Amino acid sequence: MTVRNHLLFLALVSALLVGLCACRFAAVPTPGSNPRPALAPVRLAAGERLRVVATTSIVADVVANVGGDRIALTTLVPLGADPHSFQPTPQDMAALAKAHVVFANGAGLETFLAPLMDSVGIGDRLVYVSEGVALLEAAHEHEGEAAHEGGDPHTWFDPNNVMVWARSIRNALSALDSANATVYQANAQAYIARLEELDAWIRQEVARIPPNNRKLVTDHTAFTYFAARYGFEQVGAIFPGYSTLASPSAQELAALEDAIRAQGVKAVFVGKSVNPALAERVAQDTGVRLVFLYTGSLGGAGSPASTYLDMMRYNVSAIVDALR
Repeated sequence: MTVRNHLLFLALVSALLVGLCACRFAAVPTPGSNPRPALAPVRLAAGERLRVVATTSIVADVVANVGGDRIALTTLVPLGADPHSFQPTPQDMAALAKAHVVFANGAGLETFLAPLMDSVGIGDRLVYVSEGVALLEAAHEHEGEAAHEGGDPHTWFDPNNVMVWARSIRNALSALDSANATVYQANAQAYIARLEELDAWIRQEVARIPPNNRKLVTDHTAFTYFAARYGFEQVGAIFPGYSTLASPSAQELAALEDAIRAQGVKAVFVGKSVNPALAERVAQDTGVRLVFLYTGSLGGAGSPASTYLDMMRYNVSAIVDALR
């Protein structure tokens, strides 16, 4: 083979590889990427409801408020489980395969979905409810944090972002089931009104905290949107990054304890779905309160956080009580 022919061969191979990579990445929709094709309408038999899967209990609660009794809803991640470490069962995969639509938070939260995209074939039925939310980066993000596409995936800690969720869910359900589009529209509008009331209530409650006390130390960096919306500072986190799967070093924990003392932080907040051992140690070392919040999951029936709205009210009340 001549040098010229060799170079032409390499160029063709490179072009082929680039094309294959582009196809592979285009098959995996991500928040902020080019819009995927619109969902195709579903033909439902008389009395049949849309089969809908939501990844987390928080996403499921918002979906339930928009879909109402016109959908049959399944939730993947069990109550009280950490979505960062969840592994789907064969039953979960069967539910995904049968679903007309799958709603996920997106923004890199549900890492377990990636290997299922091809095996279960949900790529064209997957809706990221955080699509359209501008992802924020925390001031103290971990240098090795690359799994969350450049921002905090915990978008639900700002009710204004959940308004975006409700509209995305409404649009998807209406596209699939146009016969009930007016129902989905009315449900979404009513729920967004309740989210607006929640936002106003949070502002009123946060005003009770002296500005100098609005400092958050949490188990992992999950409150970026809450802090940005309501005027808090994220001083640091036990687990260095957006996931509870990260492992803090002794130096990182020591630096966090120094920051707590130096800045007069009043409490350490830890999620109920997270192992609190390290947070307990930090709170004990620094002499501050340890306060439990609902972060990645709702509570069970009868708990103070059985819905998203209740969860936010519970969390805000706990934060205000600890910091004012």
